[in-house]
Amino acid sequence: MKLIAQVKLQPTEEQADALSRTLLAWSKSANYISSYAWMAKSFRAYDLHKATYYDVRERFGLTAQAAIRVIAVVGDAYKLDKKVKRTFRRLAAMTYDNRILTWALPKMQVSIWTLDGRQRMSFVCGEKQRQLLESLQGECDLTYRDGEYYLHQTCNVIEDESFDPSGWLGVDFGIVNIATTSDGATFTGAAVLGVRKRRRRQRRRLQAKQTRSATRRLRLLSGKEERFAKDVNHQVSKRIVSEAKRTGRGIAVEELTGIRDRVTVRTSQRDNLHNWSFAQLRVFLEYKAKLAGVPMVAVDPRYTSQKCSVCGHTERANRPSQDAFLCRSCGFVAHADHNAAVNISGRALVSAPNVSPSTDSRPAVTSP
Repeated sequence: MKLIAQVKLQPTEEQADALSRTLLAWSKSANYISSYAWMAKSFRAYDLHKATYYDVRERFGLTAQAAIRVIAVVGDAYKLDKKVKRTFRRLAAMTYDNRILTWALPKMQVSIWTLDGRQRMSFVCGEKQRQLLESLQGECDLTYRDGEYYLHQTCNVIEDESFDPSGWLGVDFGIVNIATTSDGATFTGAAVLGVRKRRRRQRRRLQAKQTRSATRRLRLLSGKEERFAKDVNHQVSKRIVSEAKRTGRGIAVEELTGIRDRVTVRTSQRDNLHNWSFAQLRVFLEYKAKLAGVPMVAVDPRYTSQKCSVCGHTERANRPSQDAFLCRSCGFVAHADHNAAVNISGRALVSAPNVSPSTDSRPAVTSP
């Protein structure tokens, strides 16, 4: 499996200046190549190489390998869509390969090409990223964010051997409760909702001031809410996968693709719905389950919250409130999310041979 290890570079002032100028030259060269591709309607990397290689090297001071990489990046961008001209921001991410960037892991250093030649720089990272780098393979991206430089290295991690599950751990996604399992474990979303409401009030207050200090504060707050929710999703997915593997079960989730377009909610709840990060949680579950060798399936979500997990009676009135379930047929009482998770588990158990594991083509995941 491909995972991304993120490390933070520790350049000197001179090295940081060299990195900045290198990223700027890269972005300008990418836009130059993209303009030619759009004008000539020639989008293949091979054709772009023949037409722009020498110009790019002469105009922007790139080495041979750096020029090859930027041409490939533009060609890949047009593979996605040839109907819109591709533009690159001022300090766009720069792609490196092992010819222009090498790692010295024991010394926690990299040797990286810049416009000023090769530069040896230190980097810092967590222990998990350090372990991932032992299996590094492929290209690496240099990015600039909030005054800091980061490297995002692709790593090829060996997955655990998959097993035949003895059962299925159903997982119900929600807003109030981020996830509830068929075992009864509940992962509340109160902390995430609290942070989201607090940040929303803070943003409104600062935007109303319209001062420079308020603008600076808004920049500092940018992304904090997203990072907090991401960390919570990592923790929740890790615990669910660990429990499934410990008990020899697979993981069953609802197929919620397009849920935001299908569901209608009150105006006051729209913000919570559209900020609901269930897709991210599912991606985290998928890649952690795959790493651990835990099977995972997606089942039909229809009526899982209205069906009684004991007698099978399905009726909207079975769920009188957000968190309560009361079967109108047999009188079974339970927490609504737990009941739904049990139904999800049951559907996977009954129709597992006909339910395909989630095999969506997704990008590599950045490790927390």
